[in-house]
Amino acid sequence: MQVVYDDKAIIFDTTSKNAEKITRYLDKSEELYNDGHNAKLVVAWELQEMQHVASIDCELKLPSPIIKEYKWPGMFTPFSHQKTTAEFLSLRKRAFCFNEAGTGKTASVIWAADYLMNKGIIKRVLVVCPLSIMHSAWLADVFSTAMHRTAAVAYGSASKRIKIIEGDYEFVIINFDGLSSVGDELKAAKFDLIVADEASAFKTASTKRWKSLQRLITADTHLWMLTGTPASQSPIDAFGLAKLVSPDRVPKFFTAWRDKVMIRATQFKYIPKDTATQDVYTALQPAIRFTKEECLDLPDVVYQTREIALTPQVNKYYKELKSQMLIETAGEEITAVNAAAKLSKLLQISGGAVYTDNHEVIEFDVTPRLTELKNIIDEASHKVLVFVPYSHTINLVCAYLTSKGIVNAVIDGNASANVRRSIIDRFQTQEDIRVLIIQPQAGAHGITLTSANTAVFWSPVMSVEVYLQCIARVNRLGQKNKMLVVNMQGSEAERKMYEMLQGKITLHGNLVDLYKNEIGL
Repeated sequence: MQVVYDDKAIIFDTTSKNAEKITRYLDKSEELYNDGHNAKLVVAWELQEMQHVASIDCELKLPSPIIKEYKWPGMFTPFSHQKTTAEFLSLRKRAFCFNEAGTGKTASVIWAADYLMNKGIIKRVLVVCPLSIMHSAWLADVFSTAMHRTAAVAYGSASKRIKIIEGDYEFVIINFDGLSSVGDELKAAKFDLIVADEASAFKTASTKRWKSLQRLITADTHLWMLTGTPASQSPIDAFGLAKLVSPDRVPKFFTAWRDKVMIRATQFKYIPKDTATQDVYTALQPAIRFTKEECLDLPDVVYQTREIALTPQVNKYYKELKSQMLIETAGEEITAVNAAAKLSKLLQISGGAVYTDNHEVIEFDVTPRLTELKNIIDEASHKVLVFVPYSHTINLVCAYLTSKGIVNAVIDGNASANVRRSIIDRFQTQEDIRVLIIQPQAGAHGITLTSANTAVFWSPVMSVEVYLQCIARVNRLGQKNKMLVVNMQGSEAERKMYEMLQGKITLHGNLVDLYKNEIGL
C-alpha cells in the first residue's frame, strides 16, 4: 500500500531486504517500521528517489511525480491509461510497454520522454520502428504531442541518415535496417533513450538486427520496448526481448531458455511447457499492459467467413500440386521451413496466382472470389482494406477492382516511405480512394486506417502477429464504427490456416502437421 503524504513523500510497505537497499542509497528516506522481514518506509516524492525505489522493488506500483509536475502538452488531452503508462515509464530505465495496438502508447512514450528531458535526465531519443510508421505514427505524434521538441526521420542514403543523427534533433526516428547501416554514427551519438517500437522484430538474439541494437546499449542507456503482441508465436520469442531489457531474468544462453519453456515432443518438434506462460511473464518485466477493453470504448469487432468454391481450373492445379508434393516428400523428414514454403504454394494457387521456380507468374481463374470481394465492398458502409499476402496476386485484385470502377490504391513491399505516407494520408482524409489493397508485411504495423470499417483477408497470412496487427489497423483509437473482419477461403489449406490464426495457435510448431495433413501423409 502506498500513501502520498502532504504531496511531498510516499509511505509504502516493502521487504526488510529491499528497505536496507533503499535507505542506504537515499538520504531522503526513513524507516517507520522494520521487524526483520517486512518494513514500512517514507521516501521523498521526487523523481530520482522514485526511480531508485522502482529499480529495487519492481512490484511496487509507485506514483511518479509526473502526475503533479507535468503539464501534458499537445493537441489532445491524454486518456487516463496514457497518463498511467507515461507514469510507469518515467520511473524505469528499462521497461516493456505491451499496450494493445490502438491504445495510443506512442503518445505515452513521447510524454514520458519529454518529462525526463524537462528534468534533465535525458537529452536525446532514438526511436527504432518499422519503415511504415516512421512518418505517419512517430514523427506525426511528436509534432502533435510535444511540438516544442525537434524531430526528424533518418532515412535514405547513409549520408542523409548521418546528417540527421549528427544534428541537434531531440527525437531521431530510424527504421530497423538503418541500425546496421549507420551503426557507428548511432553509437557515437550516445542517445540517452532508445525506444524500440514493434519490438517483436528483436525477438531473435542471433540476428544482425538484434546485435545492431544491443551494440548501442550501455549501462546508462534507457530502453523502452513496445509491442502489443509479445511472444505471440512461441515462448522462446521472449528470450531476445528479455536479453535487452532484463537480462538477469533469463539464462545466459538461448538453449537454456528453450529448455526452460519448451519440451521436446519429437526429434524436430518442441511444444510449450505448462509453466511457459508464467516463465515468459516473469522474464518480460518490468512491464505495463492495457487492453483496448480496459482503456478505450472501442466498438466490437465482428468476424465473418466467406466460403468461395475453387474454380475447376484452380481445383485441378491444387490437387496436382498436392500429389506432386506427396511424391517429393515420401521418406523425407519435413521441417517447419519446408512445410511453410510448400503451404505457401498451395495458398498462392488458392488465391489465384503462383510464382514458379522459374520466376514466372501463373494466374488462375478466381472469378468467384473476385465477385465476392466486390459484393463485400458494395455492402460496406465505409472504406475497405483488402489484405493480399502475395505481390503477384495484388496485381490481379487491383486490375479487377479498377475494371469495375472501384478506385483503389496499393501499399506493398515496393512502395517507398513517401509513397506510403501519401497514400495513407489520402485514404484517411479524402473520399476518392474506396479500397486500400495492402501486402500485410508492408502495412501491418503502426499505421492508422480508421476511415475503413471493413478488413478483408483475400487469403490467410502465415503469422498470428501479422494477422492481429492487420486487424488493429482499423480497430484502434479514432474508430467510431462497428467493424467487420472477413476471411475469404476456398481450399482446405486456407480453412485450417484461418482456424489457427483465429485460435491464436503458435503456427511455427503446427505448420508441419498442417502440411502433412493437407497432402495426405
